[in-house]
Amino acid sequence: MLKLKIFLLAILFVGSTYLGVQGSVLANTVVQDEEFTILDYLSDIISSKESDELVEVPQSSKELEPEPIVYKVTEGDNLYRIARNHDISLDSLLAWNGLTGELIHPGDELIVSGDGELVETAAPAKEKIAVSPSPPPTVSNEKELLVTATAYTAYCEGCSGTTAYGIDLRANPNHKVIAVDPNLIPLGTKVWVEGYGEAIAADTGGAIKGHKIDVFIPSYDGAMEWGVRKVKMKVLN
Repeated sequence: MLKLKIFLLAILFVGSTYLGVQGSVLANTVVQDEEFTILDYLSDIISSKESDELVEVPQSSKELEPEPIVYKVTEGDNLYRIARNHDISLDSLLAWNGLTGELIHPGDELIVSGDGELVETAAPAKEKIAVSPSPPPTVSNEKELLVTATAYTAYCEGCSGTTAYGIDLRANPNHKVIAVDPNLIPLGTKVWVEGYGEAIAADTGGAIKGHKIDVFIPSYDGAMEWGVRKVKMKVLN
């Protein structure tokens, strides 16, 4: 009887031990499976969130505008020659640089390129013009000279139509230009001539020496009408 009780107790002990070990293994397996499932789920959520946060930045289609070309004025330069050398119009050159006159100095920097060149209007047909006197402007420290003034056209014998200063008189017949002796009046100087008005000293001539000037008049008849005159001339700059 005693042996039977001992045997039953042994069976109960072994059975409880076995069930405890199996239960622990099963529990660990379930926990591990649950851990793998949770980690996988969290990883999927993080990957999805990162993918949603990625924003494609569209590239700008606007191209960078080129920098304007700048030209440095040198001795002997003038606006007409600079415009011609850079294949731009004189109006464009004046507008891009905010110039209202034609006087420039060595060392000046000029913009010689832009978004679009201004269109020059066609020059009016040549016609006889009446040269009317205009009162002299009031300028301080001005120099007044008495000169002998003749007249010439852009189509005179031996004339190229382009002045020593670079002005194309055939393309710009309305420009007020005079020929001077550069030893007395430097090229580029602005002047006022009695009976002719304000002009620029932009040309020279073999017979133009000292106190002699030649005024440009577009038409032959107008130049003949001018003839030879003694007039007052004031240097404005």
